[in-house]
Amino acid sequence: MNILTIPKMILTPRESWLDLEKTRPSLVRLFSFHILPLSALPPLLLYYAGTHYGDTFAAGFGSKPWATIAMVFYLAEVFTVLGMGWIVGQVAAVYRVHVSKRDAYLLAGISPTPLWLSSLALLVPSLAFNVSVALVALMATCILVYQGVYALCHMHEEINAAAITQTVMGAGLIAWALLLLIVVAL
Repeated sequence: MNILTIPKMILTPRESWLDLEKTRPSLVRLFSFHILPLSALPPLLLYYAGTHYGDTFAAGFGSKPWATIAMVFYLAEVFTVLGMGWIVGQVAAVYRVHVSKRDAYLLAGISPTPLWLSSLALLVPSLAFNVSVALVALMATCILVYQGVYALCHMHEEINAAAITQTVMGAGLIAWALLLLIVVAL
């Protein structure tokens, strides 16, 4: 899985997702070389931003236990990917659409890539900039989920792909809110 294919998956989705499906990367490989390293970006950059200019984002953020927050955040992200893979499979089954477990986890592991990469914005000490980048990343993630569902489930009806995407994104937004709550609560 080459990270440079992610923009192609957004811009020319059918071809890109089908190519990925044909290459059949193993879940171990996907986790080892894509999910685990990329999901480490947000906690590492949260730690950096929090310890260097946390008070720029919100009063009192500079004195938070950022090492603990980063570790908890990382573990929560990895478990979220596992949960989202399960959710993709369950939601597809509700719509009587077949998706293999491998493809459900493939979708759950690839679609948050823009969100993980958006954490690079934390290198800029500006709340407005970071919120803007996160919103663009969220839109890209939604597109990846929709296109991935459509391609990996071999769908012919866009309305069902949209319904599955809406449910999966709803669950993903809840997970994202809980991850952000970790940052605020600890």
